[in-house]
Amino acid sequence: MSHRTDALPKLTGIKNFIREMRYHEFSRQSVGIILVSIFCYFSPLEPIFPFQIESGYVIAIIGLMIRFIASGYVLKNKELSTTGPYSYVRHPLYTGNLILLIGLAIINGLWWSFFVGFLFAIFYYPTAIEYEDRKLKQLFPDDWPQWSSKTPALWPKISYQVSNRGLSFNEWSFSKSLKSNYEPVIFIYVLAWLILLSQR
Repeated sequence: MSHRTDALPKLTGIKNFIREMRYHEFSRQSVGIILVSIFCYFSPLEPIFPFQIESGYVIAIIGLMIRFIASGYVLKNKELSTTGPYSYVRHPLYTGNLILLIGLAIINGLWWSFFVGFLFAIFYYPTAIEYEDRKLKQLFPDDWPQWSSKTPALWPKISYQVSNRGLSFNEWSFSKSLKSNYEPVIFIYVLAWLILLSQR
């Protein structure tokens, strides 16, 4: 079902099915897109707690911007991205996803949105990170060890000092963003939902 598990120990039965689902990239992306629609569509018309909508929008847009910026630095399987957001964390796209998910759950405000978002995160992201790390280590054996040893997976170290090269946005590329999971399309899709919500 997923080539991502080829190098892992063999499993059978339900354990194998669950692992295959957790590693399946298209499933993760599809469920994520569906969750965006569900969280937004079923958002109550009136806020449940003070500053709910405002705080949710701010957090969601931060996550969306992290995704959009990070996608402009990566060219999948061609080069090891270590600048921009990748000088803070190894997987800024996933960081952006999680922040976006938190923001959408806050906008929704209902208990089930937080629960479903949490289940989605723990089901898909540990395996996604494991596979990406394993793949990058194989593709870039010379650069990977040093970069990965000082760069956290998802959340940056508070004390981490980023070099001038890492802070520079000169290397950001729209074409890379477009080639990396069609990020501008995802950006427009989520932004459209947020705009629709603001008009309710």
